[in-house]
Amino acid sequence: MKPFLLALLLAAASLHASDTWTTDYQAALARAAADKKPVLLEFTGSDWCPPCKMMAAQIFDTNEFTEFANTSIVPVKLDFPRSKPQSPELKAQNQALSEQYNIEGFPTVVLLSSEGKELGRNVGLMRGGPSAMISWIQSKLK
Repeated sequence: MKPFLLALLLAAASLHASDTWTTDYQAALARAAADKKPVLLEFTGSDWCPPCKMMAAQIFDTNEFTEFANTSIVPVKLDFPRSKPQSPELKAQNQALSEQYNIEGFPTVVLLSSEGKELGRNVGLMRGGPSAMISWIQSKLK
């Protein structure tokens, strides 16, 4: 019985983490404006980019970051996978946003105000775990 409960808890935790992120940029901007929260754009190659995978595991998929994200920001995952299927609309949106924000490498995170103004960006793997990312976000909001 205990392994079953553990599996159930882990499944619920991963579902909770994936519910935190959206892929819909326009909906995220609308939610950010309504809730007066900043938007965090994550440009990633989730299935082929080693630093992207590390950042997901070490930062974005942690309970600490998920709890922060659920209360403090509107996170948007803009993925450029090589093997995972994506709709043509999602591919087009992500490509247009990559051009709009002049993305030159993965992973790149871009922090926007609730009005959509760029407040800061970080290119490459951020070291220091979720607390480093949270501190970086908070420093850009001051």
